[in-house]
Amino acid sequence: MSTSAPLEIKFSLRAKLRPASESTEQVPSRRIGRLPRITQVLALAIHLDDMIRRGEAKDYADVGRLTCLCRERISQIVRLNYLAPDIQVELLYLPPTTAGRFPISETAVRKIANVLAWEDQRRAWAVLKRQHSLSA
Repeated sequence: MSTSAPLEIKFSLRAKLRPASESTEQVPSRRIGRLPRITQVLALAIHLDDMIRRGEAKDYADVGRLTCLCRERISQIVRLNYLAPDIQVELLYLPPTTAGRFPISETAVRKIANVLAWEDQRRAWAVLKRQHSLSA
């Protein structure tokens, strides 16, 4: 899996008047898009687990109070940490979507995370990707 260099975005919080002689940088014509929802939620799951490891929260009930999320939602999010490591990496590096939604839902991935054996998870993940015509 190839990763590209980090994207640097420059912006100004206040509009500045520039002299007409000063050239402006050209903005790329392509849309960057946004990360798929499953990528965002998996990153949150990793972050919440890390909060407990660092002692910022004592348990998931405490995380729920800190994030204003109910215990059930915290459980759903944290369940993604049970995915096989290679599936997690693949989900974290999904390409941004420029239009519409990413075809694989968080619910579908959570069902895979409920499977205990990583080999079974990998098979279910491969089937899910084939169903949605993603590269295997």
